Amino acid sequence: MPGRRKDGKMKFTKMHGIGNDYVYVNCFLETVEHPSEAAKKISDRHFGIGSDGLILIRPSECADFKMDMYNADGSRGEMCGNGIRCVAKFVYDKGLTDRERISVETPSGIKTLDLTVTDGTVALVKVNMGAPQFAAEKIPVAADTDEVVGQPFRVGESEYAVTCVSMGNPHCVTFLQEDVRKLELEKIGPLFENHERFPKRINTEFVNVLDEETIRMRVWERGSGETLACGTGACAAAVAAMRTGRTKDEVTVKLAGGDLRIRWNRGENAVYMTGGAETVFEGEILL
Repeated sequence: MPGRRKDGKMKFTKMHGIGNDYVYVNCFLETVEHPSEAAKKISDRHFGIGSDGLILIRPSECADFKMDMYNADGSRGEMCGNGIRCVAKFVYDKGLTDRERISVETPSGIKTLDLTVTDGTVALVKVNMGAPQFAAEKIPVAADTDEVVGQPFRVGESEYAVTCVSMGNPHCVTFLQEDVRKLELEKIGPLFENHERFPKRINTEFVNVLDEETIRMRVWERGSGETLACGTGACAAAVAAMRTGRTKDEVTVKLAGGDLRIRWNRGENAVYMTGGAETVFEGEILL
């Protein structure tokens, strides 16, 4: 039976998807008794391992694997696009599966992943992220309209035009003329995250459209602050750009940690994300 060892140590693997880094635990072998508290301890970049959060890989009764995600502040996350790609690499590289198409159960539904294997290890992962959801009540966002698409939105002393979309978790996308790389995101991000119109808080994407096939994005994630990348955020930003006629239906999203390729197949109403996943190191931690 899996469980904590008598010495109190837990094995982990540190991984990242274009800089969006998490600590992964194989819960086929390990037990994490208090995952929210563990996430806060593990994620601390001074006193812990250092990460954007904790991801537990568990058995599933309805898919090949189950992913449980916790943000750096210990809050539960519904979905993480970069994180789920790393789950795929973990289970294949560790020999938990030998198949190059797998399914992963998440709180936002079952996701299908296609693995590109090079020299016996996973190099790229394409994820069917499912259908984007624009209904305000589903995100949720308090609004006078059924959808929030390109609507004015006052935050602090400034007004933004925003598009709200769920990719399994809530996102607010705003397109800017000024270079997003110069934004004081540590000041702006928390104002969006904790705005009264977002009862479950919000992830916010600040986007420049570079051309009809390329966008640049910075992200402020609820519970984690600014991260180098956000997979669901990249999908939300891309879909918002496509929905408002700014780009084609397949784009490269440029993030601080690297690039993701996002395609919205409107015929089947599914968003596909393709990107890499990397193992950083492995170790043990005393919880």
